Amino acid sequence: MSQDEQDKIKNKERQKNPMGNLADAVNHSMVGDPGALARGGCLTKILILIIIIAGFFILSHCSS
Repeated sequence: MSQDEQDKIKNKERQKNPMGNLADAVNHSMVGDPGALARGGCLTKILILIIIIAGFFILSHCSS
């Protein structure tokens, strides 16, 4: 199948269901990939831990 044929098929699908593509794009942008945080390096894990601790610290001071 050539690139032109694939483009024609994609265009027909977009014309038949334009909101489906929008819904997919919004869902993917909002959900993301939580597994990417677990696969991160040491620096990523340290930064996330610091952010979580700072969040708990701020919440504990705001609630009292």
